[in-house]
Amino acid sequence: MRKGIHPDYRPVVFRDRAADYAFLTRSTMTSDRTIEWEDGNTYPVVDVEISNVSHPFYTGTARVLDTAGRVERFERRYGKRG
Repeated sequence: MRKGIHPDYRPVVFRDRAADYAFLTRSTMTSDRTIEWEDGNTYPVVDVEISNVSHPFYTGTARVLDTAGRVERFERRYGKRG
């Protein structure tokens, strides 16, 4: 790697406000806000709107769309293509 062209790769806390969940990982993201983590150190914190804790796919609350029923309803209403 060339020196001086890459951003700093350091520990950052990502916080999901909707689920009241935070996790510490390494990233190049920057933030002016900081948080004191469980280990007693202070890290930059980045607020995210959705994470694996609040995303419907991971929580099991995802809805399955009935595409076959929609296609059949469209064909009944407007007719099949010739």
